[in-house]
Amino acid sequence: MPATIRDVARESGVHISTVSRTFSAPHLVNPDTRTRVLACAEQLGYRPNRAARALITGRTYNVGLIVADIANPFFPPLIKAAESQARQRDYHIFVADSNEDAAVEEDLVRALAKQVDGILLCSPRMSNSLIELLSREVPLVVVNRQITGLPTVVMDVAQGAGLAIDHLAGLGHRRIGLIAGPRGSWTSKEIRRSAALAARAGGAELTVFGPNPPTERGGAAVAEQVLRSGVSAVFAYNDLMAIGLIGGLHAQGARVPADISVVGIDDIALSRLIHPKLTTVATPAAAAGRAAVDMLLAHGDDRRTTAHVSLQTELVIRDSTGPGPDPHSHADPGNAAAAAPEAVASYAKE
Repeated sequence: MPATIRDVARESGVHISTVSRTFSAPHLVNPDTRTRVLACAEQLGYRPNRAARALITGRTYNVGLIVADIANPFFPPLIKAAESQARQRDYHIFVADSNEDAAVEEDLVRALAKQVDGILLCSPRMSNSLIELLSREVPLVVVNRQITGLPTVVMDVAQGAGLAIDHLAGLGHRRIGLIAGPRGSWTSKEIRRSAALAARAGGAELTVFGPNPPTERGGAAVAEQVLRSGVSAVFAYNDLMAIGLIGGLHAQGARVPADISVVGIDDIALSRLIHPKLTTVATPAAAAGRAAVDMLLAHGDDRRTTAHVSLQTELVIRDSTGPGPDPHSHADPGNAAAAAPEAVASYAKE
């Protein structure tokens, strides 16, 4: 006969409710007690009945995780960290891919809403108003997007963009390009805002190319336009676009970094394997996944929590950046604003 929760309680010397909490809310159980209960359960071969527990608690012990593009190497570390964190709380995660499509994203949220206890919405493409509406149907934690009134986990890409532009300006680059991400991306807007401020402070001119698809092909497609613009350095929305840009520049006969310096964002594994190795802004994707799970499960049925976590980024300097055309020419720090352009130039991609 299979072991029951009563058997585990008797063997470990605790009340049945303590055994139940060990599996449903382990963070509420004393670590020593939790270890003893789990050891007894393992010895007896006890497995909690998830369906029965769901009927008792009203919870599914499932979490939905929707990402913008599962093929983007940025997302797997976040997914794996979220799954691991959820598993420690005896939750399962269902992963879904919206393929950068706001309509698909909305359909996925509505489809998962009755099957999960909450949803992690990563790099969403929907409007703020729609996300707020959906949060009334199912608890949401938004990752990589800040929405007033909703729980959010963001990686401080604005800080990272400032570090990247400061790095390029410090190398003597005075004409810097920014390859923007997809239309409607909160991250892309934050990067553009911060990059423009940092360029102005550093006495550099910023030229924006985009919006663009956040893919390797999207970066390659803008290479010719970048060369025609006369910029000497480029900061891309993500590593995939930066890698695509480097390939496109090489195809046009340009050398990186001798002719054009390139910086990305994310520090995906591929950024360390290409030639030249990519200078990039490292984003803590795994930490974001763990924080999002903790935030969702900590607040239970409080769907209107306004908790907010901001994670720092870090500039990783490698081989794809080098001195500007005139590395000995530096703007007067006291007159940087005057040396900067009045407006940010922009190449819109319709």
